[in-house]
Amino acid sequence: MVKRMIVKIDEKKCTGCGKCIAPCAEGAIKIINGKAKVVSEELCDGMGFCVGICPEGALSVEERYTVEFNREKAESQPKQKDTSIHCFTCGAGEDTSYLLPLRHNMQSMWVCTRCLPKLIHG
Repeated sequence: MVKRMIVKIDEKKCTGCGKCIAPCAEGAIKIINGKAKVVSEELCDGMGFCVGICPEGALSVEERYTVEFNREKAESQPKQKDTSIHCFTCGAGEDTSYLLPLRHNMQSMWVCTRCLPKLIHG
């Protein structure tokens, strides 16, 4: 066991919407029995890209003792594109653009890398 950062999910707040799954490039989060779960702690790199997209505030990153992050196992996970996510500005999907989770006007949403500068600089 090592002390490191890892995602924590508050099951009481989680509604099972699944928005946290796509930002998790390692495939560590799945919906099980209607709630998001970290299915394998060795897959969670603790970066927390999933945290910003959760509309319920159910995800956080904490430092604690757990198994080491397994980069090889994480990189070997099948990558699934989520066709339900798209840029809230131009409508681009994951198949055509890089999408990033963000909070805008008190909502969690996705923005593509082409539209992000407009949000930042106006």
